[in-house]
Amino acid sequence: MAACYFDVDGTLVRTNLVHPTAYYMLNQPSPLQAARKWARALLGSPRMALAELQDRRLFNELLFSVYQGMSEDRLVTLAPEVVDEVLKPALYDGAKELVGKCRDAGHDVVLVSGALDLHMRPFAEWLGATDVIANKLELKDRYATGKLVRPVVAGPEKAVLLREHARARGYDLNECFAYSDSYSDVPMLSVVGHPAAVNPDPKLDRLARVYSWPILRLDGKSRS
Repeated sequence: MAACYFDVDGTLVRTNLVHPTAYYMLNQPSPLQAARKWARALLGSPRMALAELQDRRLFNELLFSVYQGMSEDRLVTLAPEVVDEVLKPALYDGAKELVGKCRDAGHDVVLVSGALDLHMRPFAEWLGATDVIANKLELKDRYATGKLVRPVVAGPEKAVLLREHARARGYDLNECFAYSDSYSDVPMLSVVGHPAAVNPDPKLDRLARVYSWPILRLDGKSRS
């Protein structure tokens, strides 16, 4: 048995983790609560920018700290809206077709994302994916603590979680596929038998050419 593992941000959609987070913050129960969330995010933005360059896991943890105090009910209510208002409009042309080809080939499709499972699961269902590996917010008394449940889905940890998922589902990693746009996902790409670069950043593009990995463009840019 085999599966196709897809990174999401930059690979299937034009968004990144900030866009859904902004939607959750803007749609708080009151304008005052929304303003407080924005103020906290702005204060932490320099540190987040530095973390994104150095440690993707730390970036995730800093970003999701702005969810502190949000109620589980509010988050669950907003999740389908995030799919409709943020993710679907940002879908690359051909992304759904690519997922469909994987399914037509008899493969399960798994989204591997640093985004929240709250909106990744309904997005996966709409896209035709069969499973999700995504981050989860820690909740206490049905309110977000601002922390993520370990392990954090980011960087090299994606490779570990992919291996564990494949082992649990009985997939043969040598027969599995993985798709990503980011050099930071090289560990995830390297554990499968069939890695592919999708809309690759410059470093991943160079690496893919060296190792003769397929390079796919869903973002409308031509290959040089």
